[in-house]
Amino acid sequence: MKTKDTGFSVKKTLRIGGNLLDLSLPRVMGILNITPDSFYEGSRSGQEKEILDKAGKMLEDGATILDIGGYSSRPGATDISTEEEWLRVEKAIRLILKHFPDAILSADTFRAEVARRAIGEGASIINDISGGELDPAMFATVAELQVPYILMHMRGTPQTMKDLNQYQHLVHDIFDYFAKKLNKLRCLGVNDIVIDPGFGFAKNIDQNYEILRELNYFSALGVPLLAGLSRKSLIYKKLHTNPSEALNGTTVLNTISLIHGASLLRVHDVKEAVEAVKLFKLTFTNN
Repeated sequence: MKTKDTGFSVKKTLRIGGNLLDLSLPRVMGILNITPDSFYEGSRSGQEKEILDKAGKMLEDGATILDIGGYSSRPGATDISTEEEWLRVEKAIRLILKHFPDAILSADTFRAEVARRAIGEGASIINDISGGELDPAMFATVAELQVPYILMHMRGTPQTMKDLNQYQHLVHDIFDYFAKKLNKLRCLGVNDIVIDPGFGFAKNIDQNYEILRELNYFSALGVPLLAGLSRKSLIYKKLHTNPSEALNGTTVLNTISLIHGASLLRVHDVKEAVEAVKLFKLTFTNN
């Protein structure tokens, strides 16, 4: 890619089972929320047909990974038990892999027990919004399972994070957080790691835009970067709309994140994100 040259070498592969997933061209991760209360109503799935229809459409539209979550992480979301979360995730994993056996599934969970069970059922990646903060067993579990791990930055819990957005130096503080976590994970033998700055998690709207402007700074960490901006409040509140009207804004910010080094886009709307990646490729490569 002929994007801004930072002088840093960023790993562009993830080992998934016996295969390497190439991230030299950015990939799209589709969001499947098996919840009744995720912030974007259009992302919620519960019934089997609904789950299968959404999964099939996302794969058809070009999603490389499907991210399955059974616990809503919107600000102020209701806390649920580990078992209830697992029952939701288990149903989706089994159903999707029965009909789409080659699908790459990610389990969106901060609980080590759910992560372990999800990998046992056929998921391939763990996506942890808490970066190991909410379950001290998570890092050791990922190391034991030897699967790719998405390390997100957040403070507190989904119930408390909106009041924990005070930083001395926002981007530097998040960079230091990642550097320490990456060192700990590597010492445990975890080598396939993606970082996610956590847009909307313990950050106010202006802070989210500051992180987006400085996204390329995180390339110094040498690992792939995920951008999760889809239909979030930093878009619709600035445009005075709502999540259902935030697709155009999402595409704009996804494109900006690609220019600034994102290797994965986590989205509700796969077709539009894949199109953004294609046009980004045409603009910034010779292919």
